[in-house]
Amino acid sequence: MARFIVVPQWQGSSSSRAMRLIDGALAIAGDLPRAATTILDVPAEAGEDLGSGVRRFSSLTRIADLVSRAVADGDGPAVVVGGDCGVALPALAALDTSDIAVLWLDAHADLQTPATSPSRAFHGMVVRALLGEAPTGLALDPPLPADRVLLAGTREFDPEEEAFVPASGITLLGAEAFDRPEAVAEAVVATGAARVYLHVDLDVLDPGVIGGVSHPVPFGASVDQVVATIRAVRARLPLAGATLTEFSPAAPESAVDDLGTILRIIGALA
Repeated sequence: MARFIVVPQWQGSSSSRAMRLIDGALAIAGDLPRAATTILDVPAEAGEDLGSGVRRFSSLTRIADLVSRAVADGDGPAVVVGGDCGVALPALAALDTSDIAVLWLDAHADLQTPATSPSRAFHGMVVRALLGEAPTGLALDPPLPADRVLLAGTREFDPEEEAFVPASGITLLGAEAFDRPEAVAEAVVATGAARVYLHVDLDVLDPGVIGGVSHPVPFGASVDQVVATIRAVRARLPLAGATLTEFSPAAPESAVDDLGTILRIIGALA
């Protein structure tokens, strides 16, 4: 049976409704199998940047330690449910990443650094942190080689990210990738990795499909496309772990409107 780790982290978000990420994580938790689900008690306070250039750095590093321990303390792959997408960093830090490729399904590139980010919010820096380019405590160590990181469904880039990608070695599959799930799977296999880590930021979906995201971007994927892509990749490589993040319903009672969509994706991951 899959195991689930629910992390109601909001501190990595730049959204005005960041606190709704708590409601979103707990709403999802309510539909997961209780015996296989751990809900982490994360600090509620915002925290301080401590000169790191990352907003709420002190809380993010405390939560990162909790997540890494929870992922490591169990058998088999864990599906980590956020909260903001910063929870993917400590989930990967708990693993031996020497043979892992990361497939990052997200409308946004998340390739900022503290030196380039206008918001200084960590959820815009996570992929760069996987490459080791982040303050100590929020940088993957050892870092992932860029040629084992693939972005799919990404359709919004800041200027700094556009400048970084061409020479980075990252594989950019784009929003059209979901038209050909087998091609996505082939691109992951082509990295030479023996296992795959799947990250799903819910804004990879089209805004017409899901309402509970704080940074929607037009022309996203359908649920069927995302599920088919996950299944195609999993058919080719063993799953090392997964994250699903960025569910921030406008109000707690409106979470139910999106849960059917979310649970279909979780079912494919698990």
